[in-house]
Amino acid sequence: MRMSEGVEWGLHCCVALGWIGQDEVVSTARLAAKFGLPAAYLNKSLQALARAGILASSAGPKGGFRLARPPARITLLEVVDAIEGQEAAFRCSEIRRNGEGAAPAAECRRPCAIASAMRDAEAAWRKELSRQTIAMIMDKAPRTAAERTVRWHAYA
Repeated sequence: MRMSEGVEWGLHCCVALGWIGQDEVVSTARLAAKFGLPAAYLNKSLQALARAGILASSAGPKGGFRLARPPARITLLEVVDAIEGQEAAFRCSEIRRNGEGAAPAAECRRPCAIASAMRDAEAAWRKELSRQTIAMIMDKAPRTAAERTVRWHAYA
C-alpha cells in the first residue's frame, strides 16, 4: 500500500502542533519551513485536515493552524483518511470472469478469494491505525524532538 507524502506531512505537523500546544496557531509558511516543504502543497494537506475536524484554521496575518482536538483524540487513521480519502486500497475488477480462462458463473457465486484476502488485510491495517493516536506518537518520539520543536516555535 502506498500513501501520498501528504500523509507523512500531515502526521508530522499534527505531532509538532501537539508539542507546541493545542491553543497555539502556526502558519503554513512556518510549518513548511520547519520541515523544508513547499508551502502551497503542505497547505492542501492542512486544509484537508481542517475539513476533517483534526485541525482548526484561522485567517488573517496571525492566522494558521492548531489542533482542533487533544492529541489523544486524533487517530492516525483519521489523518490518513482526511488526506487520502476512505476509498478501498484494492479494487477487484473480477478478471476471473474474463478471457479465455474465464471461471464459470457457479465458481463466481462466492466472493473472489484474492479480493477477500485484500479486504481482510486492509481491515487489519485500518484497525491498527485507528488504535494509535497522535499523543502515542508524541510519547514514542525522542524527547529532544519535542524540545527542539518547542524552541523552534518560541523563536517565531
